[in-house]
Amino acid sequence: MGNRLSKIATRTGDAGMTGLGDGSRVEKDHLRICAMGDVDELNSEIGVLMSEDIPKSIAAELGELFLQVQHDLFDLGGELCIPNYKLLNPEHVTQLDIWLEKYNQQLPPLTEFILPGGTHAAAQAHVCRTVCRRAERSIVRLGWEEPLYDSPRQYVNRLSDLLFVLARILNRAAGGSDVLWKHEKKETK
Repeated sequence: MGNRLSKIATRTGDAGMTGLGDGSRVEKDHLRICAMGDVDELNSEIGVLMSEDIPKSIAAELGELFLQVQHDLFDLGGELCIPNYKLLNPEHVTQLDIWLEKYNQQLPPLTEFILPGGTHAAAQAHVCRTVCRRAERSIVRLGWEEPLYDSPRQYVNRLSDLLFVLARILNRAAGGSDVLWKHEKKETK
């Protein structure tokens, strides 16, 4: 792997093509490359979230969770990079379900829609959630054109739900609460 990454600027993509993990070449705006890019962006946004001031009561626990998610997302990118290759398994999705249930049980039920906001960390978790939904749309779009395994699509679907719940957890751990959407209509003149 060390030699593989020793030359960063290869100039092989200057004409708008890029290589996949199986050696084939596709356009840089190919659906597969778009999906890979969205997953990479999500991984980077989670890195930003990890650098936020997270309340000490949950910092270590969420740090481990986010680090595992980053590793999973890197694997997901690898799976997308190599057609017909599998790295994510149903167990990865099951782990997200376990975390989702654990953290959702700690929250009061929602009675209103919430707005993305609150603490900086919670707001960044919402940014991660929206980027995750975009990655999901890209993966679904790719799956209509090319065969994909189910786990990548299921993983990002469940991860976006988890990020929503964790945004709420982050606000509560910091002593705040959800930012509720005020649905009353304002008079316009």
